[in-house]
Amino acid sequence: MVHLDTGFLIQALVAGSGPEAKLVDWLTAGERVGISTIAWSEFLCGPLASQDEALARSFLTAPEAFLDQDAIRAADLFNLTGRRSRSLADCQIAAVALRVGVRVATVNVADFPPFQAHGLLLV
Repeated sequence: MVHLDTGFLIQALVAGSGPEAKLVDWLTAGERVGISTIAWSEFLCGPLASQDEALARSFLTAPEAFLDQDAIRAADLFNLTGRRSRSLADCQIAAVALRVGVRVATVNVADFPPFQAHGLLLV
């Protein structure tokens, strides 16, 4: 299973984009594609085209909840990766992915690599 971060999901809904091509490849191969409630809430903040939410729901599994243990792990990741300004949501997304054992797809190439040293797998 692959979890999408917010930026990847937004780009995957753009026809002809690299993330759209990857998403189509995964879905065609039978890969399950999900998202955390953190990334889902960021996505829903928009702006969204009228069909974006329905389209995303058509291929995503139910959003994975953010649990107390994820809050603890996210705080640890925040502190371990340098307390980077505006990185808390990324820490939360990474914490959920680590708990459920999934890879994360991101277009934010600078934001998620610091979590790899702590076990996060990126695609």
